Amino acid sequence: MPNPQRDAFDNPESCDDLFETRIEVVEAHGEWSVHVVEEDEERIYSFVLESFALAFAEGQRMRLKLADFMRL
Repeated sequence: MPNPQRDAFDNPESCDDLFETRIEVVEAHGEWSVHVVEEDEERIYSFVLESFALAFAEGQRMRLKLADFMRL
């Protein structure tokens, strides 16, 4: 069975979706984070309230003209 990590290192083109523009909303330990991945840069914003994180993520989604964001 192929090892996906090894394939990624052997074939860097397969890593393109790691840098795909996307927005992820993540909850961990009672804190909400919004990860904004744009080109080769990732920025992380932290929020105490879920509603603030979701509103921020929605604003970033509109700014980047994305169809949706991911809740992880």
